[in-house]
Amino acid sequence: MGRSRGGLTTKIHALVDAEGRPIHLLLTAGQAGDAPAGRELLSRLATGGILLADRAYDTDAIRAETAQRGAFANVPPRVIRKRTFAFSPWLYRQRNQIERFFNRIKQMRGLATRYDRRPENFLAAIKLAATRIWINAL
Repeated sequence: MGRSRGGLTTKIHALVDAEGRPIHLLLTAGQAGDAPAGRELLSRLATGGILLADRAYDTDAIRAETAQRGAFANVPPRVIRKRTFAFSPWLYRQRNQIERFFNRIKQMRGLATRYDRRPENFLAAIKLAATRIWINAL
């Protein structure tokens, strides 16, 4: 758990496939930046895939690592960017799959309110929910 403006919080970072099924899950403290966690998630990205992420993941390191893996990063540029990058708003609409995944997790009361105090237990509960999503999809 980390401290942010809203109090003690935790961020869940997820890598999902095109169907909205989770591939890799990661927890960070609430005050931690998104980009370092995003670089760890990139290790699971398939070659030739498309990375759809929000503005918080718009860094040169993430873009370079995505290109090195042979994938395309369709991330909207942050407002502080001076350079422009290729960005497809039509393709970006498919990012709703990740939002749908988080909404499925929020339907489980214990995860939405975070009853678990220890991060290991909370991550294990999230992985159990992810397993349930995979089973329902198959």
